[in-house]
Amino acid sequence: MDVFVARQAVFNKHNQVVAYELLFRDSAENCFPNVEDKVATAKLICDNQLNQGLSYITGGRKALVNFGEQSLKERLADFLPNDKVVIEILENVTPDDEHYKLVNELFHKGFRLALDDFKYEPRWEKFLKLVRLIKFDLRHSSFEEIDQTMELLRKYPKIKYLAEKVETQAEYEQAKQRGFEFFQGYYFAKPQMVAQKDCSSRSPLVMAIYAEALKPHLNLSALADIFNQDTGLAYKLLRFINSGLFPLQERIDSIKQALVYLGEERVRRFVALIVTAHISHEKPLELTRLSSVRARFCELIAKRYFPAMTSSAFLVGLFSLIDAMLDRPMDKIVDSLPFPDEIAQALTGENNTLFYILELVKAYESGSWWAMQKACQPLNISDKDLPGMHSSAITWSQMFDKI
Repeated sequence: MDVFVARQAVFNKHNQVVAYELLFRDSAENCFPNVEDKVATAKLICDNQLNQGLSYITGGRKALVNFGEQSLKERLADFLPNDKVVIEILENVTPDDEHYKLVNELFHKGFRLALDDFKYEPRWEKFLKLVRLIKFDLRHSSFEEIDQTMELLRKYPKIKYLAEKVETQAEYEQAKQRGFEFFQGYYFAKPQMVAQKDCSSRSPLVMAIYAEALKPHLNLSALADIFNQDTGLAYKLLRFINSGLFPLQERIDSIKQALVYLGEERVRRFVALIVTAHISHEKPLELTRLSSVRARFCELIAKRYFPAMTSSAFLVGLFSLIDAMLDRPMDKIVDSLPFPDEIAQALTGENNTLFYILELVKAYESGSWWAMQKACQPLNISDKDLPGMHSSAITWSQMFDKI
């Protein structure tokens, strides 16, 4: 399926693009949908950071991401890289002690902080020690009001200023004269729509992982069973692990290993992010169904003949169609995931046992007896048990559709 984000360039006073503000969109129409701020931020993270990464959208430049009160309280910034993101605190955030504590946490985690559409009041004073950027909306604040505010902020020399919604040459010149260093607005460029492919997930499975995550004692085996049913969920989990937000000590060859690596607290918060972002109730796509059948079929073959490779075979089957889902080359996708060499090689077409298992599954799907016989030869196995395994894989894949 297609997912969308709008990016608006941030220019410096030399007319160079230095960053992009990312704006959530739920369709090709360039307008903000009527959703809560935490839903918009969570969906932006899932669709972009846990897909190809924010750097894909920004070309390696900084990304400004909007955070309202709920996004702060949900600590959604923990899913973002602190060296690539500026957290933009929206004007509807109340400058009270609770929000100061949350903003202070972000500061000490290494995030650069900005205040959006700023209107001065004394309660913001303690926040200003943490902030490095203040945005003034030229449609909401006159230059006289801005002059008065900047005079009050003179004691914070580390703060830089951004003029947004600059629409004319005169406004640009006046902002530069007042010491603004950064600029946004239609005078420079309108927000650009960026579309990319994402994996859709089955609504019953999303609700199932949420139900498991709400239990007092987290059963990682049960949770892994659900993730194993859906390529999209598994892909985002592995992208999160491989996002660089924390050190990865070893390669991941099963979904359960991925969940164990994250630990209970991170798993619960990751599930909460996925559930918050999940706003689609479409029927499962055929590619999603087929990949889950393939995963189980590969697993059953490995369990019978190559038991040491059971979990790896499952992942090869589960991700065997990810290139079609995302409309990207398989080698590029595999490079972004924390797979061991044997899984990566199988998915990119290099001959090894996992590759031959996947080829056997594909041959069985084709319905060609000759192709299936040929695919059995490198594995030195019989085809007599394959029909039963395939039937079992279909039954397993359909299990959560009845939830």
